[in-house]
Amino acid sequence: MVYDLIVLGSGPGGYPAAIRASQLGKKVAIVEREALGGICLNWGCIPTKALLKSAQVYEYAKHALNYGINVKNPTANFVAVVNRSRGVADKMSKGIQFLMKKNKIEVIMGNGKLIAATKLEVTAVDGNKQILEAKKIVIATGGRARELPVMPIDNKKIINYRDAMVLTGQPKSMIICGSGAIGSEFAYFYNSMGTKITMVEFMPRIVPVEDEDISKELERQFRKQGMTIMTSAEVIKVDTSGTGVKATVKTEEGEVVLEADILLSAVGVIANIENIGLEALGIKTEKGKIIVDTNGQTNVAGIYAIGDCTPGQALAHVAAKEGINAAEHLSGHHPEPIDYNNIPGCTYCSPEIASVGYTEKAAKDAGYEVKVGKFPFMASGKASAASATDGFVKVIYDAKYGEFLGCHMIGMNVTEMIAEAVVARKLETTAHEILNSVHPHPTMSEGMKEATAVAYGEAIDV
Repeated sequence: MVYDLIVLGSGPGGYPAAIRASQLGKKVAIVEREALGGICLNWGCIPTKALLKSAQVYEYAKHALNYGINVKNPTANFVAVVNRSRGVADKMSKGIQFLMKKNKIEVIMGNGKLIAATKLEVTAVDGNKQILEAKKIVIATGGRARELPVMPIDNKKIINYRDAMVLTGQPKSMIICGSGAIGSEFAYFYNSMGTKITMVEFMPRIVPVEDEDISKELERQFRKQGMTIMTSAEVIKVDTSGTGVKATVKTEEGEVVLEADILLSAVGVIANIENIGLEALGIKTEKGKIIVDTNGQTNVAGIYAIGDCTPGQALAHVAAKEGINAAEHLSGHHPEPIDYNNIPGCTYCSPEIASVGYTEKAAKDAGYEVKVGKFPFMASGKASAASATDGFVKVIYDAKYGEFLGCHMIGMNVTEMIAEAVVARKLETTAHEILNSVHPHPTMSEGMKEATAVAYGEAIDV
């Protein structure tokens, strides 16, 4: 059988590509080596959010008296928390199986390798091989945890994010190397559960891709929660010969040795592009990523690549949109190119972080004269009612035309609020239009309008 499309990888980019192509009348197969849904659904986005929800519930229970509720001596069952997370992931994976059947997509389990521009060799777990043929192929092989030579992953004392999700027992102490989304989310989870956390960040501030004000506020909150934060610091040696780990950390003041039960390496991701046949076909790569055009096409006709194995933000929602666009393009449509400067980023620790567009520094570096407004949740009625007054909304506008350059939030549920800024920027909404869009009261979402009012000297509530 010759398929119209074969998708290699069923993660958040791969399965939407397969479904969209099927919707457009294509005969589609999808090849997956592990579990439908890929890393995001099985080991990333979804199960981590389940862990974080358990931590949040535990925090509520511990501070229930603040809400007038008596809860005596709440305790966390670490194993049950982990099991709940795995159950959520399993349920979601079954949902992808249903979607494949619904959309008449053939699922083929095994390792896929390109052997021609239209052919894929699939090796099953038992070693059996089969050759699949398709008019088009989409590579959606995703990424995996980056491993540094100074801290090789042994899955016991030096672990990655997958290990951190399924530990059989809760460590008393943990060193987390890296303060991006993965590091920060696990820091919040384990700290909330009672593990002593020390975070080591190479850059001068944590969550370094965020606006500087966001970084400062998250560090303040993490320290308030009892974590130790070390910035401008680098792990240069790890000793696992004892009962735990000893990490030698180089700082601006000199070297220090940290001791903990476990070290979590959260230093980014690398693309899964090895052993999939790229070299034999001459598919261009650069800095460990597959090079593609605005439609996701590689330099080899008929072969596309999307998601974490390509340049751009390594985010599930980016991969999904790239997959849909690739499916539409290979079906003869003309999808609108993705605006990579209007991609929201979310970190689900507590307080949450959500952002889109230019940071204040990036806007100024780009030559804009800016108007900046910040609305503290301390002034929000809804935040006060929820006892969630930490954080703020920060907006950045072009002073000349009122163009919405960027939005940065830190606080409760801000990941649910950022879409307003994304849509507003997509529609080329100005500050004037935000100010004249009536927001419901009392809500956290009022912060967007209130921050805009601050930027333009029209603030009412601060």
